[in-house]
Amino acid sequence: MPTVNVVDMHGKKVGTMDLSEDIFAAPVNAAAMHLVVRSYLAAQRQGTQSALTRGEVRGGGRKIYRQKGTGNARHHGNRAPQFRHGGVVFAPKPRDYVIKVPKKVRRLAMKSAFTSKLEDFIVVDRIALSEAKTKLVAQMLRELGSEKKTLLVLPGKEDKIVRASKNIPTVKDAYVNTLNVYDILNADKIVIEKDAMQKIQEVYA
Repeated sequence: MPTVNVVDMHGKKVGTMDLSEDIFAAPVNAAAMHLVVRSYLAAQRQGTQSALTRGEVRGGGRKIYRQKGTGNARHHGNRAPQFRHGGVVFAPKPRDYVIKVPKKVRRLAMKSAFTSKLEDFIVVDRIALSEAKTKLVAQMLRELGSEKKTLLVLPGKEDKIVRASKNIPTVKDAYVNTLNVYDILNADKIVIEKDAMQKIQEVYA
């Protein structure tokens, strides 16, 4: 059974925590993680890009010159793609980029991400700020040794912590019910409250 140290906000060890083997010692399935990350990134796309084909561009109804005898190539209208103001070849049109992933694959990918990033987890006994100040969160992360890309996982909504951390460009906040594979894999360190870690084990066990 894997275990992890529990520290306070200053990085001092205050205990240990046993973790579920089903979640934090699961077989790592790279294909499942890849599919879920692709699905997540595809869902971020608006899919509203649009351009006009040669049949949709205004103008160009008249043949620009006679078919033969000019020494030039044979053209019809001047709205073909090779002309200025012409249409676009294979013009992009609004579309849906959603990639559907089965629920079992999503759970498998999440367990694989937890297992592969276990060494990057920093479990904090309790994150409590006296006031919503960015410098307090920055100091905490510095003492925890997490000054690069950090995923801050909270058990529930904590307005004070979210307000204090949103001005730090390397920090991203998440709750247990908003965690995703991409954010876990993309973070250098994952700072998580002990209560949030327990909730994760209850949800994915």
